[in-house]
Amino acid sequence: MSSEPCEFFDENFQDPLENFVSTASTAVPIEISQASDIKNLTNGIGSPQEVMTVGPEAQIPAACQRYLLNVNLKQGRNLVIRDKRSGTSDPYVKFKLEGKQFYKSKVVYKNLNPRWNESFSHPLRDREHVVDVRVYDKNRTADDFMGSSSISLKNLELYKTYEMELRLDDPKSKEDDMGVIIVEVCLMFRDRWPQRKNKVWILISHLLLNNQLKNQMWTGVLGITLVEGQDLPQYGQGDIYVRFRLGDQKYKSKNLCIQANPQWREQFDFNQFEDNQEPLQVELFSKRGRKGEESWGMFEVDLSRLPLNERQFYTHVLDPGKGKLVFLVTLRPCWGVSISDIETAPLTKPDERDMVSLRNSHKCVGDVGFLQVNVMKANDLPATDLNGKSNPLCVVELGNCKLQTHTVYKTVNPEWNKAFTFPIKDIHDVVELTVLDENGDKASNVLGKVAIPLLTVQNGQPICLFLKKEDLGSTSKGTITLVLEVIYNKVRAGIRTFQPKETKLTEENLKFSKKVLARNIYRVRKISTAVLYTLQYIKSCFQWESTQRSLIAFLIFIVTVWHWELFMLPLFLLLLIGWNYFQLTTGRASSNQDLVSDDDSLLFSIYPYRSESGKKGLMDKIHMVQEVVLAVQNVLEELANIGERTKNIFNWSVPFLSCLSCLVMFVSAALLYFIPLRYIVLIWGVNKFTKKLRNPYTIDNNEILDFLKRVPSDVQKVQYSALRAPTTP
Repeated sequence: MSSEPCEFFDENFQDPLENFVSTASTAVPIEISQASDIKNLTNGIGSPQEVMTVGPEAQIPAACQRYLLNVNLKQGRNLVIRDKRSGTSDPYVKFKLEGKQFYKSKVVYKNLNPRWNESFSHPLRDREHVVDVRVYDKNRTADDFMGSSSISLKNLELYKTYEMELRLDDPKSKEDDMGVIIVEVCLMFRDRWPQRKNKVWILISHLLLNNQLKNQMWTGVLGITLVEGQDLPQYGQGDIYVRFRLGDQKYKSKNLCIQANPQWREQFDFNQFEDNQEPLQVELFSKRGRKGEESWGMFEVDLSRLPLNERQFYTHVLDPGKGKLVFLVTLRPCWGVSISDIETAPLTKPDERDMVSLRNSHKCVGDVGFLQVNVMKANDLPATDLNGKSNPLCVVELGNCKLQTHTVYKTVNPEWNKAFTFPIKDIHDVVELTVLDENGDKASNVLGKVAIPLLTVQNGQPICLFLKKEDLGSTSKGTITLVLEVIYNKVRAGIRTFQPKETKLTEENLKFSKKVLARNIYRVRKISTAVLYTLQYIKSCFQWESTQRSLIAFLIFIVTVWHWELFMLPLFLLLLIGWNYFQLTTGRASSNQDLVSDDDSLLFSIYPYRSESGKKGLMDKIHMVQEVVLAVQNVLEELANIGERTKNIFNWSVPFLSCLSCLVMFVSAALLYFIPLRYIVLIWGVNKFTKKLRNPYTIDNNEILDFLKRVPSDVQKVQYSALRAPTTP
């Protein structure tokens, strides 16, 4: 930044950006990624710092906000240790003005000398301000304070850049030296320019906002396969698991019993961002009891030189005497991620659609297609402040991919008009849209949420949906208007259906819930009642309770056994699905009947009244009982899911899956008809016995269970059901 003051505009001065602004609607889109680009763009107009405000606060210069504070957060030195186990910290910086946060930096993990190199701006009404700079250590729960400092603005000379070493201090801490934060600060006028130039600032601020949104996009995908552990100690009882972390992305493996060579065989993906040069962190833990967690070793993997589309084999030694860990890493390029205005949405181009056409199915089986979500607006959102307003933003999630809009301040009727494009890995995924209220440095409040299965999307049609609560159980206040478009290849989608389903990276903190337990018991009881009724019906045929029914059943049994062939089994199931389809098309049945809702009427009393007071010595017993009940709760939920998903295949809850089932059953019937069973069983056995020999790192899976996981249960059907609101002009 130049320390020389800028001259006022000459009223007769020809603006070199006039043509640029007048033709902006037809010009090629421009991407501005650095502040230097703006300086070049506005060369000859004046100081570019007036338009360096990025993010949601970027607005037109106002007369009431006379100054602009530009800050370049560079680095930290010799910061204090807050993670005693690793001897490091995960620092980030907050900037506050009059007690309100106006900027928060990214987190630099495992570093006491972090480098941020982040620039931002903030408008000010006057110079009588003191900026509070606070440093925190990022934790899983509450963040630890690492010291603070301040910047006084009243003595700063305008248009002069100051490099400051801010010494951190904490009156409550006994540490003498808490390190320093190095920043560059420049204060300047904001309202010096003629109002006729405002369209230039609007355009550049708009481009800066788009550039900040694009920073959310990832450029590659890291495919990680956790294979096994080798030579691990076997003493004691307990579980072992592995944690992976890349930036803010985390993955926890399943728990295995302590053994010498545990076999995980798990595969998951991390998104690789272009500006993120952090290493992949891997740590092995052992857990004994409720609080006995111990680290057996942590190491980092440098991803900067990882080649594309080449599987890398890693065998890392853990702490002394703790063995080794074996895993694979593959970096793949990513395509189809974008954030843009609705007018320039990418899926309107014919070449984007051709990339997912049927003739290209053999090129990349792992990619199914594209999803484009046009987030237009929301109406009648809940108010969160005393003025009856909110600061809403919308987060769009598809699997483990997440993008978000900018924040619209002080309104309950925001208009975003943004188009988000995602690559589809699984056509059975559900896109979730969460409307949040930005709350400064505190956690955002959830204003509402909707979930839409991709197979239920009607392309190009505007829909207005009622928002639901965070658990998607009941309705909330407000509506959201969307336009969705799904373009996918049915061949790839069909192949992907029989492969393992992607695991969610977010770790859910499972807790015992009386409501969930009651609901799962009710679901299992419905399924078991139907099974018992069928068995009772068959038993009644054997006991000749009805002569006519028993006689017909006997004749069917004789004919079936006499002429039985295996092809009749899938053919019978095919006829059963076809019969249910006929019932649905004629209106005699519905695929949404007998759905389990989250109505409180299902909450019957399971436990007797228990006083809240208790002895401290009983905590371990109570915790043990809670774990047992939680395990029973999860088992009941899994059993109910299997039963309901099997039922929903036959009642055409998801037509794509029902059609795919018909196709598989027809092919199976044809194979069993032309090929003897003994040969099919022989091929299956040879395949199972030789799979490990052909690929030592193969991941075992059950195709039938993988297929069933794509079918929604009754609870999920209630959560994903769309509550359409009337569309107003």
